[in-house]
This record gives sequence, structure tokens and C-alpha cells, in this order.
Amino acid sequence: MPRRRRTILHRGILLAVLVAGIVAAFAFRRYLTVPQIQDFVGRLGHWGPIVFVLAYAVGPAFLIPGLPLDLAAGLLFGPIWGTVYSLVGATLGATVAFLTARTVGRDWTEQKLSGPLKRLKDGVDRGGWEFVAFVRLVPVIPYNLLNYALGLTRIRLVPYVLATFVFMLPATTVYVYTGWAGGEALAGEGTMSETLARVALALSALGALAVLPRLVVRLARRRRKLPR
Repeated sequence: MPRRRRTILHRGILLAVLVAGIVAAFAFRRYLTVPQIQDFVGRLGHWGPIVFVLAYAVGPAFLIPGLPLDLAAGLLFGPIWGTVYSLVGATLGATVAFLTARTVGRDWTEQKLSGPLKRLKDGVDRGGWEFVAFVRLVPVIPYNLLNYALGLTRIRLVPYVLATFVFMLPATTVYVYTGWAGGEALAGEGTMSETLARVALALSALGALAVLPRLVVRLARRRRKLPR
């Protein structure tokens, strides 16, 4: 079989698996809630963290939302290890989707891009990892779609992975901590003052996370105005 034909066949198989996974994830979305994830992973014992990270690594490729996984990580593993497992899993998931988009056909899609995706590609091509950092902090495009969109750009893999890992840390930390604090409050763990402090910190962190995109945009605009 000629090389070009084999390449087309491999891409077609990958695309079929991807579509089948997305359809399956949509069909079984009722099992992807925080309680369901907590119950399933919690029964795995020492294998729980490994299975959780692997699930997070493939989830974004099938457009499975990351928020339930982050909240479940806080409930399952606590604020520190939950953040570690979620961040590693989310970075792996972003990398899998990135490489999938690049494998399926970046060269072909480059000629078809227009509108927001064309502007995103141009921004990454000009700004490199800095633009990746910007769109990770400012949710211009939903996380799962963003991973695929960035795979259509010319940014190299290592800068993409490093920028993704570092600049997803704030949101991941907040969501995992919120899941942990909520679980502790519902379980009645700790004194009333400790519970109130945890809930107040979680709400404050969520508020700061909501304001963060505006601050990033403001800093980016100010930086463009400064002479180099």
C-alpha cells in the first residue's frame, strides 16, 4: 500500500475512533457527574489515582468536561494531591487532543480556517507560548475545543505543554479546592469556624478566578502600548 494511502487510512481510523468516543461520551454523560466519578474511582483503592489521571488524559479528546473531574479530585484526594492529579491529567489530555488535531490534518485545515479559529492560529503563530498562556487564562474558547484548535497551529509541542501546565494551574487549584471544601462542609468535618473559613476561601478564590481574565486582558493591552 502506498505511503500516502496508508496515511489517509490511519487518519480515517483515528477520526472514526474520535467520533465514536465523542458519541459514547454524550450517550453516557449521566455517568460523568461528580458523585459518579467519586464513587467509581473511590472503589479502586491504590489504583484510583492512576485510573483518574488516565481518564483525565483521554477525556478532553472526547469533549468530556474537566470541571466534574477537578471537583471530584478534591473530594477524592484532597486539595494538594487532587490538584497534582488533575493538573497532570488535564495536561496529558490537552496534549492528546493537540496531537490528535495535528495528526488528523493540520495542513488541510490550515487552508480552510476562517473567523475566530483563523485569528487564534495567527495569534499563536505570532506569539507562541505567550499566546497559549493568554488563552489558557482567558477562556476565549472552551477548554476541550481549545486543545484541538491549538493543534492546528504551528506551535511546537514542548512550549505548548509547558505553557498549558503552568497556566492551567490557577483554575485547577481553585476548582479542586472548591470540591474539597464543599465535601468537607457536607460531611461536617472540622469545627464550624474551620468550615466557614474553607467555604469563604473557596468563594473568594472563585471570585478571583472570575476577575483574572479581565486583569490578563488589561495587562496584555497595556503591554502592547509599551515601547519595546
